[in-house]
Amino acid sequence: MQELTRMLNDVSDSYYDFVVAMLHYAKKSNHLDIMKKYIIDNPSATTSDIIGFVSDQPDFYEDAAYSKVG
Repeated sequence: MQELTRMLNDVSDSYYDFVVAMLHYAKKSNHLDIMKKYIIDNPSATTSDIIGFVSDQPDFYEDAAYSKVG
Protein backbone atom coordinates (compact mmCIF):
# COMPACT_ATOMS: atom_id res chain seq x y z
CA MET A 1 0.00 0.00 0.00
CA GLN A 2 2.94 2.32 0.63
CA GLU A 3 4.08 1.96 -2.97
CA LEU A 4 0.61 2.86 -4.26
CA THR A 5 0.51 5.85 -1.92
CA ARG A 6 3.78 7.10 -3.39
CA MET A 7 2.56 6.47 -6.92
CA LEU A 8 -0.69 8.36 -6.30
CA ASN A 9 1.12 11.29 -4.70
CA ASP A 10 3.44 11.42 -7.72
CA VAL A 11 0.56 11.93 -10.17
CA SER A 12 1.04 15.39 -11.67
CA ASP A 13 -2.25 16.87 -10.37
CA SER A 14 -2.57 14.75 -7.23
CA TYR A 15 -4.51 16.05 -4.24
CA TYR A 16 -5.27 14.70 -0.77
CA ASP A 17 -8.88 13.55 -1.29
CA PHE A 18 -7.92 11.77 -4.52
CA VAL A 19 -5.17 9.81 -2.76
CA VAL A 20 -7.45 8.90 0.17
CA ALA A 21 -10.29 7.76 -2.12
CA MET A 22 -8.01 5.65 -4.31
CA LEU A 23 -6.35 4.03 -1.29
CA HIS A 24 -9.78 3.21 0.12
CA TYR A 25 -10.76 1.58 -3.17
CA ALA A 26 -7.46 -0.33 -3.33
CA LYS A 27 -8.10 -2.03 0.03
CA LYS A 28 -10.57 -4.47 -1.51
CA SER A 29 -9.89 -7.62 -3.49
CA ASN A 30 -7.22 -7.30 -6.17
CA HIS A 31 -7.75 -3.56 -6.67
CA LEU A 32 -4.27 -2.75 -5.39
CA ASP A 33 -2.55 -4.70 -8.15
CA ILE A 34 -4.91 -3.42 -10.85
CA MET A 35 -4.34 0.20 -9.85
CA LYS A 36 -0.57 -0.14 -9.64
CA LYS A 37 -0.46 -1.78 -13.07
CA TYR A 38 -2.61 0.96 -14.59
CA ILE A 39 -0.38 3.72 -13.19
CA ILE A 40 2.79 1.93 -14.30
CA ASP A 41 1.35 1.33 -17.78
CA ASN A 42 0.11 4.95 -18.01
CA PRO A 43 2.84 7.12 -16.47
CA SER A 44 1.32 10.37 -17.74
CA ALA A 45 -2.15 9.60 -16.37
CA THR A 46 -3.86 12.43 -14.54
CA THR A 47 -6.14 12.10 -11.52
CA SER A 48 -9.13 12.25 -13.90
CA ASP A 49 -7.69 9.39 -15.96
CA ILE A 50 -7.20 7.24 -12.86
CA ILE A 51 -10.64 8.07 -11.46
CA GLY A 52 -12.13 7.20 -14.86
CA PHE A 53 -10.25 3.90 -14.89
CA VAL A 54 -11.47 3.00 -11.39
CA SER A 55 -15.04 4.08 -12.20
CA ASP A 56 -15.04 1.78 -15.25
CA GLN A 57 -14.15 -1.31 -13.21
CA PRO A 58 -16.99 -3.86 -13.29
CA ASP A 59 -17.24 -4.04 -9.50
CA PHE A 60 -16.97 -0.30 -8.85
CA TYR A 61 -20.67 0.27 -8.21
CA GLU A 62 -20.89 -2.81 -6.01
CA ASP A 63 -18.17 -1.32 -3.81
CA ALA A 64 -19.45 2.25 -3.82
CA ALA A 65 -21.26 3.41 -0.70
CA TYR A 66 -24.67 4.91 -1.32
CA SER A 67 -26.71 6.91 1.14
CA LYS A 68 -30.30 5.87 1.66
CA VAL A 69 -32.78 8.61 0.98
CA GLY A 70 -35.80 8.21 3.08
